[in-house]
Amino acid sequence: MFRATSALILAAALTCSAAAPAGAGTTLSRHSASSGDSGPSAEASWHTAWASSQHGQAATGLRDQSVRMISHLSQGGSALRVRVQNTFGESPLTVDAATVAPSSGRSAELAGEPAQVTFEGQGKVVVPAGGEVWSDEVALTTRAQGDVAVSLSVQGEATAGRHTDAFRTNYLSPPGSGDRTADMGAEAYTETVESTYLVSAVDVRNEGLEGTLVAYGSSVVDGTGSTNCGPDCTELGNNRRWSDDLARRIGEELPDDRQFAVANAGVSGTTSAADCPGASDDIRGLDSLARLERDVLSLSGVTGVLFYYGTNDLAVGCDAGRIIESYRETFQRLHDAGIKVYVTPVTPRPGYSDDENRERHAVADFVKKWTNCSDTCDGVLDFDQVLKDPVKPNSINPAYDTGDGIHVNIAGQQALADFISLPMVASSAS
Repeated sequence: MFRATSALILAAALTCSAAAPAGAGTTLSRHSASSGDSGPSAEASWHTAWASSQHGQAATGLRDQSVRMISHLSQGGSALRVRVQNTFGESPLTVDAATVAPSSGRSAELAGEPAQVTFEGQGKVVVPAGGEVWSDEVALTTRAQGDVAVSLSVQGEATAGRHTDAFRTNYLSPPGSGDRTADMGAEAYTETVESTYLVSAVDVRNEGLEGTLVAYGSSVVDGTGSTNCGPDCTELGNNRRWSDDLARRIGEELPDDRQFAVANAGVSGTTSAADCPGASDDIRGLDSLARLERDVLSLSGVTGVLFYYGTNDLAVGCDAGRIIESYRETFQRLHDAGIKVYVTPVTPRPGYSDDENRERHAVADFVKKWTNCSDTCDGVLDFDQVLKDPVKPNSINPAYDTGDGIHVNIAGQQALADFISLPMVASSAS
């Protein structure tokens, strides 16, 4: 491996701050005075090493209890900071204590002493309904492919904003159990969920990284199928989404001075275009352009987006024209922010009608033209070529199919990651 940071020792230390308290109705910036050195050069050293896009509420609310969420970091650094979201909450969320600590990724037990997480110097923060906060810098040294546990104590009653499919186990203490954020052991965390609550991003401070690559799309990005290791075999917490596999390739194959973080911003069921006729109510307002600011542009150090959208659009009634229009609008917004875009054609789905396949191929013609989406993107990731059955090209290769004809198993996830040109995506920092 070329990764210098792989030799870092996992350790934790508390940060000190004398900043003003954080109150209700405030969205705290990552650029607060308590985040260490200020200015553009200091901010440029921050990169989002893990993300989990919120898109709704948990069925059961939280009440005077703690949550412990596991984050698998694509890169490490000398410090970190955490984003807590109440985007889908209907009332303020009060967090009266928070910690972060090394984790094995396999249980609620911590693998090192927990470090206190503060918000503008205070241990307590109120996140307004519809808002978010970033924590202060925490002096916790982490490594690439390491896990951290973020523990939050929720005071009173609150809606739990969540990302539904974590593809791993996360942990809750029982209602009424109060602040268990400093617990090293797992005993207090008696409840488990397979979603991610409240925590939506972890940044690392690492001056050696060139940028952050964000995988952006629907369930084919989110990771459906990535726990499928064969018939009757499921591996929760294996970190085998194609974006995870890509992060490992970057660490192993690129030199130290060309390293990137990778963040996943997939949300199952969503579409690129807004208001496709057959779209369900629960995904309206979650199209590629609508959530771009929150789920991509607000992340740290983003230089490139790996765009994998369109599979659901066709299934819910959007034609090629509407899909391509949404592509153009999203790509332009990313380019305006100085971010490069790498795009895959829509991959096979055996449930598509003949007309839908004609539309699919029209989208593919647009994406592949001049290998830059007809001069609207910066490169093509031809996942259609990787996944299609050579005998039935409108279907997924059986070796990769989870059985639903849409999503791919662990082998398929790895095949997608292996197909990506590292020099191409690394050029996002040029």
